[in-house]
Amino acid sequence: MLFEQLTYHIKETHHVLQHYAVKAINIGLTTRNYLIGFYIKEYELAGEDRAKYGEQLLEQLASELSKKGLKNISAPELSRFRQFYDAYPEILGTLSQKSLQIPPSILGTASQQSKSPIKSNDQKDSLKLITHLSFSHFAELIKIKDPLKRKFYETECIKGTWGVRELRRQINSLFFERTGLSSNPKKMLDIINSTEKSTPEELIKSPFTFEFLGLKAKEVILESDIEEAIMDHIQNFLLELGNGFCFEDRQKKILIDDEYFFIDLVFYHRILHCHVLIEIKAEEFKHEHIGQLNVYLEHYKRNIMSEQDNLPVGILLVTNKNDTLVEYAKGSLDNKMFISKYLLELPVKEELIAIIEQEKNNFN
Repeated sequence: MLFEQLTYHIKETHHVLQHYAVKAINIGLTTRNYLIGFYIKEYELAGEDRAKYGEQLLEQLASELSKKGLKNISAPELSRFRQFYDAYPEILGTLSQKSLQIPPSILGTASQQSKSPIKSNDQKDSLKLITHLSFSHFAELIKIKDPLKRKFYETECIKGTWGVRELRRQINSLFFERTGLSSNPKKMLDIINSTEKSTPEELIKSPFTFEFLGLKAKEVILESDIEEAIMDHIQNFLLELGNGFCFEDRQKKILIDDEYFFIDLVFYHRILHCHVLIEIKAEEFKHEHIGQLNVYLEHYKRNIMSEQDNLPVGILLVTNKNDTLVEYAKGSLDNKMFISKYLLELPVKEELIAIIEQEKNNFN
């Protein structure tokens, strides 16, 4: 064996087994979320004490699960899991498949229902969905109410090995409708399926995967990423200020209108009595960045802040090769006394710009 062959075999072994590992993780996450949806639905239909909880079931369930250590499963997500089961009832028939290696002990009553008669083609298609698509894919697909349209995107997503971003892009660009109107649908499909493919690296860096494995994003994301490096230094800088910044979360997951978003950094300021949300973009400024940050602020205003809190504030950090922008999103802050205090307590733009510029220089 030549040295070049040795390196080739090691590289191929790594990539193949990495793919197997990612696939196993995604199957586990998808199955967990599906079963949660199934058992919620089953309880709503036949739970002996279901009347006790009524419309507050999901909120109560999320609270109880949090006490038991499952802190990242919120009521909106439980609703999403139930929607997942409703959209794909046929998947239940595949869960007892030996190829999925799901222990019967966790299937419970699902194992009985999964043995009910099911067409072999449906079973084969469902197994293909579970083994080829991640839960992030399903989170996009269940938004589609038309079964034919959803089936189209399932097929093309598997055939083209689309990543979640590509799937979302094609749905938003009305690919299904355009294909139906095209005089040469096959040519359109060929062009689309020549786009970028998803990779194991992309899948393993999914925040869903981090949570499922009990990892923190910081432990997994490559430190060579300039955005990650800036995030590290901004986090440490704010904590070192000693001006009341209390760290709450990193890559904070929120659910808005059936779509997940991840806020880069979240602090609570004990002097200002408000949340401080920070978004970092390792690219040039775009107007939608401000819009996105304001959506997060509005979400916190409506769903997170308590009666004793002041309105949340946001900081947008944007960088490219030529200039740096730091923008404070004040939203609807109209109390002059609060604004003055807010300007006094938060770091000045020049300090944040200096951190970003330092990191940019480190990557040059």
